Amino acid sequence: MTPRPDRLSRLLALVPYFATRDGIALDQAARDLGISQTQLTKDLELLFVCGLPGYFPHQLIDLQFEHGFVDVIFTAGMDRPLRLTSAEASTMLVALQALLDLPGAVDQEAARRAIAKIEAAVGSSDTAVRMPAGSTDSDNPTFASIREAVTARRALRIRYYSATRDSVSDRIVDPIGLQTMDNHTYLEAWCRMSEGVRLFRFDRVDEAEKLDEPASPPEEAKAHPQRAVLSENPDLPSVQIEIDPGELWVLDYYLIEPLESLETRVDPQAPVRARLVYGSPEWLTRFLLGFGGRVRVISDSAIADSVISSAAAARARYT
Repeated sequence: MTPRPDRLSRLLALVPYFATRDGIALDQAARDLGISQTQLTKDLELLFVCGLPGYFPHQLIDLQFEHGFVDVIFTAGMDRPLRLTSAEASTMLVALQALLDLPGAVDQEAARRAIAKIEAAVGSSDTAVRMPAGSTDSDNPTFASIREAVTARRALRIRYYSATRDSVSDRIVDPIGLQTMDNHTYLEAWCRMSEGVRLFRFDRVDEAEKLDEPASPPEEAKAHPQRAVLSENPDLPSVQIEIDPGELWVLDYYLIEPLESLETRVDPQAPVRARLVYGSPEWLTRFLLGFGGRVRVISDSAIADSVISSAAAARARYT
């Protein structure tokens, strides 16, 4: 089976990575690369049968990792990472700049160092990022504690303000990862109090303390991160919508929760009422406009008015 592009890119970078970190522990390497130790072992087993044309034993990449540490015996010439093209470097610089603009998404000092290295590598004559000296994540230890817990896979004790409930609560959560959406950074985690996956917006976490115990979210919770983004986030608004029978296919492509049983409804030709959680009013307006009135909001007059006015403005442009 041909490796997926993301895995292929990782495989190409593994040999130079280990060549400069000879003897690194397998679990540490997995953390650095952001993958599981099981996946890293599979990658190394695949590299073991790759090498120079001819593919005789002495021409194959040789990495020893049986005892929990990785030693490089033969690199087959893959001693340095591939160089970035100008387009690739520009894409990375734009992405890093976008991450810098999101509160808490990354270690800002590390991101700025990465930007400087990319600019130096491609010979940029201007700097992509100009930020005040000394402006680092040390200014916000809460954000740093959250990221450290995610990286170290440790449970977190947080004090969190829920805007929808207008209340503050203390929770212990098991981090799964970080999400960015609508210009905000969220901690995706299994909430032990709610017994479900929740998203916690960084700027609403008043306090965060990394605990010594390992994070242990249920396996099924880690398998569906997008569901948490749209349906399990306590801070995102929701609306009730009506879906005409001819558009019920949206239930298979969007995380929309029907409010009635599709199998037992009396009139198959009647519209279906459902609940939709959305990230921003602008997105919801665009979503509804795409259906030309066949999917419509019924619980929020402001959104309905926005759809009507946007549709009228679009029609006016053709006259």
